[in-house]
Amino acid sequence: MDEGTRHIPNQSAPLCDDLIDAAKEVRIRQDLVLTALGKRPADKALRVGRLLDVHTRSWREDWEIIVKGRRIAWIGPAGEYQGEVRERFHEPALAAVPGFGEVHKHIESSHLTPEWEAALVLPRGNTWTCEASHEFSNVNGPRNLEFWLEARKRGSPLKIFPLPGSAVPPTAYEWGGGYFGYDEQKQFMAESLMVAGLDEVMDWPAVWNPDNPSYKRLWGMIEATFAARGVVEGHASGLRDAASINAFASAGLASDHEVQTPEETWDKLTRGLFIELRIYAMPEIVKFLIDKGLADWSQIAFTTDDRSASHTLELGATDYNVRLAIENGLAPEIAIQCATINPARHMRLTPFVGSLSPGRFADVVLLSDLLSLKIEKVWADGAQISEGKRYIGAVPRIDWPRWATHTVNIQREVKAEDFALHAAPGRATMKAAVIRPFHWHPDFYTLEMPVRDGEVQRDPAENITKFAIVDRFSGEGRISKMFWRGCGPRDPETALACSVAHDKHNIWTVGSSDPAMAKAVNALMDIQGGWALVREGELAATVRFEIGGLMSCRPAEELDAEMQNLYAEARQVDWMYEPTFRPRWYPGFPERLMFATLTCAPWTWVLVAPCEQAPDGFINVQTGEAHPVVW
Repeated sequence: MDEGTRHIPNQSAPLCDDLIDAAKEVRIRQDLVLTALGKRPADKALRVGRLLDVHTRSWREDWEIIVKGRRIAWIGPAGEYQGEVRERFHEPALAAVPGFGEVHKHIESSHLTPEWEAALVLPRGNTWTCEASHEFSNVNGPRNLEFWLEARKRGSPLKIFPLPGSAVPPTAYEWGGGYFGYDEQKQFMAESLMVAGLDEVMDWPAVWNPDNPSYKRLWGMIEATFAARGVVEGHASGLRDAASINAFASAGLASDHEVQTPEETWDKLTRGLFIELRIYAMPEIVKFLIDKGLADWSQIAFTTDDRSASHTLELGATDYNVRLAIENGLAPEIAIQCATINPARHMRLTPFVGSLSPGRFADVVLLSDLLSLKIEKVWADGAQISEGKRYIGAVPRIDWPRWATHTVNIQREVKAEDFALHAAPGRATMKAAVIRPFHWHPDFYTLEMPVRDGEVQRDPAENITKFAIVDRFSGEGRISKMFWRGCGPRDPETALACSVAHDKHNIWTVGSSDPAMAKAVNALMDIQGGWALVREGELAATVRFEIGGLMSCRPAEELDAEMQNLYAEARQVDWMYEPTFRPRWYPGFPERLMFATLTCAPWTWVLVAPCEQAPDGFINVQTGEAHPVVW
């Protein structure tokens, strides 16, 4: 922990509880009105060398921001405010821009609990986040909203606007810690004004096909969101033809953060979709849009989506996205709009965030250099909370309850024999279904696999290893297993296991032997989730994600140190590799296997935990067709 970081004591009594509430909002704004008129004293005045008005994309020289409580009451030229101010601050060499917002972020993918995520991203300019919460929703749906609002209740300066997950469960062929439909979404939208809408709708086959078993559930959630005037976020991966894009927009799905090419981006922009750019394709897309002469960038924002704490420490948060856009030719003022007012407008949050304007939270990023976006200080909730990259605010001390810390529910020891694939009597070989990470092909591969001692064997000579999904919700530890190609360890008695398996978050494991896979899974049970690496029969490294099996309650630097140890141990393993359809599937430690268990479009054949429709867990999620894994 940094020297400046301190805990807020006394968990029993909220010190902030600045959740947005209609009745409280009226009282706050009544006070702001009188403060703006100079009839009540203001708390602070922050005078800056210049200030960016993102509404007009213009700079104001030598302006003041007048703060009352956690909000801005007045802005204007220095010296013109007529009221009393208790405390004054002057930053003549710095430029003020609004606090950055993350339009689409899975905080779970930082692997930090919200209070420690705040300590990580606030010094990097992020003061508010739209939390796409289907990750924790799938672990503990009933407690989802309570989880995301707790840190703010306890005084965290980061504003988190939860979006309950549409993908709970991701498809009709998955089950576990949560189920959301019309009734649940209606309740979420009614319960808190912090809830901005519906998390990304990913199961496209269930949206367009009335015969899909998730059709009614998804449209029920969309209806409940419309009824509350919320935003329905989209996920249009693989949808690039005109008919599909038009259908997607017609459904009311308002955005896409999955664009991969400039042409796809343009086609979706011209159909009215709000585009949320990730860093992977940003340079090419930004240059294309500039060359295209795009004058109005208001339909574009930047998203960090699934960025780990380690990568944030290395690269940055949304500030990195803004820098990358500037480096590729976008005017700094437009790039800042894409991280402030644009996402706030899209998520209908402009009364609270997105600009340096009266009534908004007093969230200010102070820059010493615009082109390099060098952040010197950040204010949040009307107080300075960082110096350089050092967080000097308070971190609430939250003793997360058992419903958050005990989510790996497997009431037995997992055995090596649980991973066996039994052959038919008398067979020397068996046919086997084989897929690869990010298998988007409409068909699976079929290979003839050797049989020894009555069990179908791996074939490392063909880059074939065994992959398994372990149910961590029922208590029974049901296991589905099959052969995968081009991933996993080649070394003997070696396995990797993880409790982060987007988006259902059962445990996955890949290994060169069944005993090693069992050992890795049992290690995860002991630490309630995270990573476990078994190398040549011995447990070599673990990383603890004790909150929901997805996150850890500790500083980013401490978590990163554990991750770096895992990476170091993993570098001693010979990992199989073959290219796949996904452009971001890399050789070496297969960290992205966390995302290879996705079941949304454009996935077809996938492995899920054993279910009624697919006892072996092998199913085509677009058609519902199941198939044996060996025959």
